[in-house]
Formats: sequence, C-alpha cells, structure tokens
Amino acid sequence: MKFLVLLFSSAIVFSNTSHAQVLKNILKKDSSLQNKVNGLFSGNSSSLSTTEIANGLKEALNKGVETGTSKLSAVDGFFKDAAIKILLPPEAQKVEKTLRSAGFDKPVDEAILSMNRAAEDAAKSAAPIFLNAIKQMTINDAVGILKGRDSAATTYLRTKSTAALTEAFKPIISTSLEKVDATKYWNTVFTTYNKLPFATSKVNPDLTAYVTDKALAGIFHEIALQEMQIRQNPAARTTDLLKKVFGQ
Repeated sequence: MKFLVLLFSSAIVFSNTSHAQVLKNILKKDSSLQNKVNGLFSGNSSSLSTTEIANGLKEALNKGVETGTSKLSAVDGFFKDAAIKILLPPEAQKVEKTLRSAGFDKPVDEAILSMNRAAEDAAKSAAPIFLNAIKQMTINDAVGILKGRDSAATTYLRTKSTAALTEAFKPIISTSLEKVDATKYWNTVFTTYNKLPFATSKVNPDLTAYVTDKALAGIFHEIALQEMQIRQNPAARTTDLLKKVFGQ
C-alpha cells in the first residue's frame, strides 16, 4: 500500500508542482518511502561495488570460519553435536553391534570418543588453512556467490579447497589420533572383535582418512550454518560492511 502511495504521490509531483510540499511532508513521515523515491528517480544510492561484494563475502566467510572452528575445537564440539558427531564407519558397524552384544561397550565407546576428540583437536589448526583459501576468491566469484543460496559461499569454499584441505589436514588428524590414543582404542576394538569365536571377516578401514573426511564435513557444516545466519539474521551482521552487503 505504501508503495502505491509513493507512485501516486510521485505522479502528483510531476503533474502539478504545487503539490511538491505535500509529497515532501509524506516523505518526512516515512523514511522508507524516501529511500524508494531515491531508488526510482536518482538511481540506487546503496548499490555495491564489486570490491565491496568480494570483501563482504570474504569477511562473512572469515567470520564463519573463526566462529565455526572455535566452536568445534572446544571439548565436545564434535562429540555432543548430533549433526556432526563421528561414529564408527558403516563397514565397522557390524563389529560395533557384535561387541556391544557381547558386553564390550567400553572399548567401542572409547574408540568413538577418541575419534571425536581427534577432530576437535585438529579443528584448532584448521582456521589458517581455510582463511588462506578464502583469500583466493576473485571478484567474479564473489559477485556470483552473493545472489546464490544461503550456503553458496561455503559450497564455493568446499569445491575450491577440499583437496588441498584434505592433504593439509590428514597429518594433523593423524597426529591428533595418536595424541588422544584413538589408534590404540581402534586397535583394541578390532583386536577384541577378532578374538571372538563368532567374528566374521576382518575390517580395517583407513582411520585417518575416515576421521579427516568426517572432520572436514563437520567444519563445512558449521561454516554453512554461520553463513546462513549472516544472510538471514541482521543481528549476525556485526560490521558495517556485512550490514551493507547482506542488507541489500
């Protein structure tokens, strides 16, 4: 309705200048109408430059990475988040079921906890790797991402950096697994399983690769949530640039 009033009032201005003061008074009472008039007759005064778009998206991803990795690197960051908690891989779930039915819950629980602790530990070192990848975003990339879906920037980051991140992340995960005794617990699980008289074929997946993949998936999941917050929730836009870019 306000917009119809705007158009009607604008028509009055151009057809009868004696009503200029009337329109002026209307605009004084409603700043949103003033902004619309500016957009119609003076061009969009709040239009963004490509540099602002690129910097805004990089700032949003930087904020998402910082917040996300900080959250996930805390104790229970992975373990108590049902959406990203690392469980035994599908090929080991039969082993888990067999051990639990035989009363060996403790080694299974320790193996699962240690994998999540490794991911939490590795998340502490993830931020610099992600931030370096964000720096590589071009202006053309940014312009296309701005109008994309709520996780478009995160999807771009995943596409462009997963291979390099995996390569850099694996040794961190491997060291973390050793630090939290995940490898020991993992070996205990399968050693216990292999000793059972009704154990079937042995399962020996690459623990480092598996936890690396799950850890990265969890971090991307969290960054996507942070990006969505910035896009949808004005309160999450904590800087002037974020307010300008995502408030359009």
